[in-house]
Amino acid sequence: MAYVGVHSETVFFKIIGQISDIEKIACGKGIRERRRLSKLYGGRRWRKLKGSAMVQFADGRMGHAELHWYEAHGVGPKEFKIKRILGIQ
Repeated sequence: MAYVGVHSETVFFKIIGQISDIEKIACGKGIRERRRLSKLYGGRRWRKLKGSAMVQFADGRMGHAELHWYEAHGVGPKEFKIKRILGIQ
């Protein structure tokens, strides 16, 4: 489970299936959170990525959303956030 802050609320969701259309947004010194991520999770070469996937919200509804997250070699993906909801089913 991951979370996203929406208007000071925490929304829990689960990623269903594969993440598609993955793009690199920033890497290295282009990531403002680099120091915090390294202290918390370890790793050196952090990247910020975006992609889209089906998500299931805590209330059971499902939808397609644009996700942003951080990833480093040897650490894996961390801190998923929903940036936009592309459609609700």
